[in-house]
Amino acid sequence: MDDRDLMENMLLLEKGVCDLFMHGAIESSTANVHQTFSDSLNTALRMQEQIYSKMEARGWYQTQQADQSKMNSLKMKYSS
Repeated sequence: MDDRDLMENMLLLEKGVCDLFMHGAIESSTANVHQTFSDSLNTALRMQEQIYSKMEARGWYQTQQADQSKMNSLKMKYSS
């Protein structure tokens, strides 16, 4: 397992943590519990962004620009 594999696994795990914290915040029954989950979610989102940025800087996580014509056709499809 190389560094890229480790970073991909870290990113996937952090995304899962974000999902759990989000659902915890949504389902919380008290303000204190909600705030704790919300704070934890924000921390996890910052960590996820840092991992993504490091991967992107190394060329390990590349995004593609969306084709404008495809975006326009989807917009028209769902606006009608």
